[in-house]
Amino acid sequence: QVHLVESGGGTVQAGGSLRLSCVSSGRSLNSYTMSWFRQSPGKEREFAASITWQEDNTYYAESVKGRFTISRDKTKNTLYLQMNNVEPGDTAVYFCAAVLRYKFSTELMTPGPYDYWGQGTQVTVSS
Repeated sequence: QVHLVESGGGTVQAGGSLRLSCVSSGRSLNSYTMSWFRQSPGKEREFAASITWQEDNTYYAESVKGRFTISRDKTKNTLYLQMNNVEPGDTAVYFCAAVLRYKFSTELMTPGPYDYWGQGTQVTVSS
């Protein structure tokens, strides 16, 4: 079992920065891929970024590439999402998720395969 708890959300002005954290407890994440998804009202949950826990390979949605950075601290069992130059379109509830996959595939850009989810943290970008 993996338990995920996000934090770090809030309100930020367009062009500003925010860092989200996701602390994991339970089993080792060494065979997992971890991701951030986001969901706005009335929209489907959308992929933002992924990282393979063991190999530290990263993957991004085109909409956030160059602005967001996903990283992890293995010693703290914590996943991060550094959000820079945020835009009003980034407003959403952000979720971290874990899937028992050692390597990334495009299938992991959809929510279906994921085994565990956090409760979400709200990010609001004001213009």
